[in-house]
Amino acid sequence: MSIKNDLFLKALRNETVERPPVWMMRQAGRYLPEFRALRDKYDFFTRCQTPELAAEITVQPIRIVKPDAAILFSDILVVPQAMGIEVLMKESVGPFLPNPIRSAQDVEKVIVPDIHETLGYVMDAIKLTKEMLNDEVPLIGFAGSPWTIFCYAVEGKGSKSFDTAKGFCFSQPEAAHVLLQKITDTTIAYLKEKVKAGVNAVQIFDSWGGMLSPVDYQEFSWKYINQIVEALAPETHVIVFGKGCWFALGDMAQSKASALGVDWTCSARNARYLSGGRITLQGNFDPSRLLSPIPTIKKMVHQMIDEFGKDNYIVNLGHGILPNIPVDHAKAFVDAVKEYK
Repeated sequence: MSIKNDLFLKALRNETVERPPVWMMRQAGRYLPEFRALRDKYDFFTRCQTPELAAEITVQPIRIVKPDAAILFSDILVVPQAMGIEVLMKESVGPFLPNPIRSAQDVEKVIVPDIHETLGYVMDAIKLTKEMLNDEVPLIGFAGSPWTIFCYAVEGKGSKSFDTAKGFCFSQPEAAHVLLQKITDTTIAYLKEKVKAGVNAVQIFDSWGGMLSPVDYQEFSWKYINQIVEALAPETHVIVFGKGCWFALGDMAQSKASALGVDWTCSARNARYLSGGRITLQGNFDPSRLLSPIPTIKKMVHQMIDEFGKDNYIVNLGHGILPNIPVDHAKAFVDAVKEYK
């Protein structure tokens, strides 16, 4: 079946468009009252693991804010859960892993799971979401980068600097690489199943890549992301988003990725220059800027499109939408793109 609004896929194929497509990271989330109503009823992983709830949450912003693509409601931490690492979601703390990985023995116990057995509920959610979307817009599947998953698995919780995770890499590099490879193998299998289930593109979130120096990034993050890109590119479009990873845009652009995400600390001009000017870029509106008055948001969005150029560009935020953004400001962001001439 062809997708009725395929602007997003056209941008990934480097085709000329009348206007760039737009979607927002975390668009199915806490800024929507409809989402909060479900959050108050069901805990976090229940929402992820119940296909009906995940599908409903995925489709909410398509009805309300009307972006050009849907992104499946899930979490990057379903992957370590599937690998036998316990992950809890604590209110006002975020992810908490009671038994973090700190030794080679711990790494040995981590499994590369059967995706159908452990993450079948995600595939069910994709199939249900596709039915609900009725080919109106494309559906994006996603996973965390191996390094980002590694950070949580070793640190045991969120962190400003992930010193424990980095320390593990530098003091026990062999064990670190074994764990990173296990996460990579699991992620490849997981994303391939998502493609079979019906997603139209996938995004890899390297949320903590910017914690590493450029040299360490090559060894502990990019090497593994690139394995995923190589494995998935023959089957679907792959977007790579590394927060704070402007220094890697050159290498990323040489890969088989269809698009690269850019955060708000990297200007359009620098992103185009560093990536060689041809690859599709996605981003880079500062999520906090959605608190600006609506006329300012619209003006800034038009300026941003002018700077990136309307082709080979996907309008997005430079990271996930914040929970305190008024819905009409999120709508204004999307509408500004649709009004672009």
